[in-house]
Amino acid sequence: MAEVDIVRTASELRAAVGGLVRRARTTDQLPMAQAAVLGYLDREGPMTTSELARVQQVRHQSMARTVTLLVAQDLVGQQPHPRDGRKTLIALTMAGREALEARRGRRVDWLADAIATELSPAEQVKLTQAVKLLARLAAH
Repeated sequence: MAEVDIVRTASELRAAVGGLVRRARTTDQLPMAQAAVLGYLDREGPMTTSELARVQQVRHQSMARTVTLLVAQDLVGQQPHPRDGRKTLIALTMAGREALEARRGRRVDWLADAIATELSPAEQVKLTQAVKLLARLAAH
């Protein structure tokens, strides 16, 4: 069996995954900051603006502007914090959930089309096997 240059493989994998993510983002109709907020709210549930700013690693003022834009589009709503009346929780609306699902669907559709048109059936099998390995790496 041939020896593997682990560092080179890691570098090439990082570049390939990065390129794949950047290409998938071209299907987006929402700005990245707004889409990221919707994704966090979907995965984590309602959060305050401060919590969103912290997980996104942006200033509170920047997150407040993003939240204001999302509220104006009815993609998120505001509700009183159940334990601290001074705070407001930001939560996905039904329209926000639908926008997020549509975004994910466009990405999956683009990727499925690319797999079907760019890879041979044998390569598709290899990719299916590689996905399991990538999932293991992601869980590490």
